[in-house]
Amino acid sequence: MDKNQVAEILEEIGTLLELKGENPFRCRAYHNASRVVAALTTDLATLVESGKLSEVKGIGEGMAQKITDLLKTGHLKYYEDLKKSLPSGLVDMLGIQGLGPKRIKVVYEKLKIKSVEQLKEAAQKGKLAKLEGFGEKTQKNILEGIDLLTRQVDKFLFPKAWDAAEAIHSVIRQQKGVIRSGVAGSLRRKKEVIGDIDILVTARSSDAQKIMKVFTSHSDVERILAEGKTKSSVILKAGINCDLRVISDEQFPFALHYFTGSKEHNIRMRSIAKDMGIKMNEYGLFKGKAEKFLPCSDEEEIFETLGLVYVPPELREDMGEIEQAQKSKLPRLLEETDIRGTFHCHTTYSDGANTLEEMVGAARDLGWKYLGIADHSKVAAYAGGLSEEKVKEQQREIDRMNKHLSDFRIFKGTEVDILPDGSLDWSDKLLATFDYVVASVHSKFKMSEPDMTKRIIKAVKNKFITMLGHPTGRLLLSREAYPVNMVDVINAAADYGKVIEINAHPLRLDLDWRLCKYAKGKGIKISINPDAHNIHGLRDVVYGVGIARKGWLEKKDVVNAWNLKDVVKFLRLTN
Repeated sequence: MDKNQVAEILEEIGTLLELKGENPFRCRAYHNASRVVAALTTDLATLVESGKLSEVKGIGEGMAQKITDLLKTGHLKYYEDLKKSLPSGLVDMLGIQGLGPKRIKVVYEKLKIKSVEQLKEAAQKGKLAKLEGFGEKTQKNILEGIDLLTRQVDKFLFPKAWDAAEAIHSVIRQQKGVIRSGVAGSLRRKKEVIGDIDILVTARSSDAQKIMKVFTSHSDVERILAEGKTKSSVILKAGINCDLRVISDEQFPFALHYFTGSKEHNIRMRSIAKDMGIKMNEYGLFKGKAEKFLPCSDEEEIFETLGLVYVPPELREDMGEIEQAQKSKLPRLLEETDIRGTFHCHTTYSDGANTLEEMVGAARDLGWKYLGIADHSKVAAYAGGLSEEKVKEQQREIDRMNKHLSDFRIFKGTEVDILPDGSLDWSDKLLATFDYVVASVHSKFKMSEPDMTKRIIKAVKNKFITMLGHPTGRLLLSREAYPVNMVDVINAAADYGKVIEINAHPLRLDLDWRLCKYAKGKGIKISINPDAHNIHGLRDVVYGVGIARKGWLEKKDVVNAWNLKDVVKFLRLTN
């Protein structure tokens, strides 16, 4: 078991204890331990072997022993017994927006509700509204949350699906007899939410059965749904359906294109082929009535045969890529290697798990040339929002550190709350002391669309605001975006020269890629920010790059793909 898995289990233990109504301090101890483990800069196994784990702040002797057991054996009796002590349906309820452990405990104890289905039935009969602390509005919100949860069944965040695919694909592609292989589907297109995993392998028919056996017997496989010579389907332990197809090598480019999709893109491609007298499917291109096979060595050659320049997988959504490919006018998309730094990051000054020095060290390890620190403003007390005195203290520390950094720069920023009336949590006088300012909505998500749009646009007009953070407030698979007219917001940002963030945290990936192309057309610059709360969160920028590519963005469109000199100039800093 690795560090991240240990952190997840500690977090779950804290939540299970909350569901049981245990002492809040005990619950918090596990939540805090989870954050500490996730943020460790020293290898967890090394700390365990050296016996120094209990010396880490936030990890006592008892907690250290539990972590040691998890790391070494992959099991923890305390955790397993705790799970057995509660109906599994209570944990499922945690996926309902606005329904936390305390309310779940109430419905379980008062109404004996043990599942999402029972909760929905009780809400529809008006039973929840009668409970103390609930009411009609809460009942309505819970029903809406259940509807959202139901619609998201069998959907997974991109990183979870990608990690699951890579774990099994890395084994398959090394097998003797495998000629070529690849992950297709929505994963290859970098969609933010994934339904299933498609893996393609080319091999001789004599090797197919052996390769299939390796696939179906992989340690990550929970259950085999179907097993054949050319296709097998399994359910992974991560809960994701995964298909493996073994095909001939000459079919690989066509199958890779077909199973990458999207369906809409494929329909357009088949239409273009048909107009040229060519039949196109997952097995190949076939010319004329005789259906003469047109061999292609790779996907590039397929596009070339149809008179198109190569369309990167991320763009294959039938959103104008075919027309631009016909004109050879597709953008040169942003690459992961283009990123030079980022701006929306948190430290221990607010709700981050790592110090300023640790965050800078991790950024330099990534090869970046700058890092912007944007801890929370004072109203965000739940997230350790800074006082004005703490702001000044942090700025002084940044100044001291910058004096000793010859090849790297720390930018002084803040994530300031946009208050319900559109005003900002910091005064203009204080905002003027930052190198840049990220403005975000963190409260009152239920405003009407006109009021929310007006609220955000008012903030955008403030001359000290540099960029708009996570502009729709969505949390993928758990919270819908708040009602806001993003076209109007984007237009206002363009009018006032503001940057819009692609928040690269896997739960957000906000700005949505479907709006990126429009923002680009309005001349808006984008910043890909990880909203990192620990050193490992910095790496989430890679998910934002995938969204930027889906949104047709190029290096010139993304502020944090620019060199330090150009960023300093853009921020209008004197040095």
